[in-house]
Amino acid sequence: MTKSIDFIFDFGSPNAYLAHQLMSGIAARTGATVNYIPCLLGGIFKATGNQAPMIAFGNVKGKLAYEQLEMARFIKQHKADRYRFNPHFPVNTLILMRGAVAAQMNGQLDAYIEAGLKHMWEDGLKMDDPDVFAAAMTEAGFDGPALLAQTQDPAVKERLVANTNAAVARGAFGIPTFFVGDEMFFGKDRLVQVEAEVLSQT
Repeated sequence: MTKSIDFIFDFGSPNAYLAHQLMSGIAARTGATVNYIPCLLGGIFKATGNQAPMIAFGNVKGKLAYEQLEMARFIKQHKADRYRFNPHFPVNTLILMRGAVAAQMNGQLDAYIEAGLKHMWEDGLKMDDPDVFAAAMTEAGFDGPALLAQTQDPAVKERLVANTNAAVARGAFGIPTFFVGDEMFFGKDRLVQVEAEVLSQT
């Protein structure tokens, strides 16, 4: 039986970046395949009535400061020292996520994820600017203008919408979300539970 982890993914989430840093280790220890499923975080929020933490918890005294503390602890614990908060945040990730679907269709999703995360959360680029996107992806070894053109392909648009709707139907309300079989886990802090679930199903 093939073990797998479905990773509901959007480049706009800094926590998705941080979770990604741990996925190769989890895969190595468990023998699981990690399936990155490009979805639109904004679409998930709209469908579920969810909100970004800065909106949902903005008026809760101490909440956002504590979230930042927990992130700093996570970064230190896992030595994710290349992480930099994107100065253009929030970045509209529609181009990036359509590009991910296009890259998946082209058999290049793994390399695209690495490039997109680096550009967003290490280099701090404004990846919702089409010119910046094309140049950054070209620098990463892709045909940036061709990828940008593919983001307008109806088949690419439809698959991204379908991915997003399917994630919501499975119970996702935010990103990063993980599925091991029918079991859902939300947030980078649940990765210990994700790993345990994979091992329990062997």
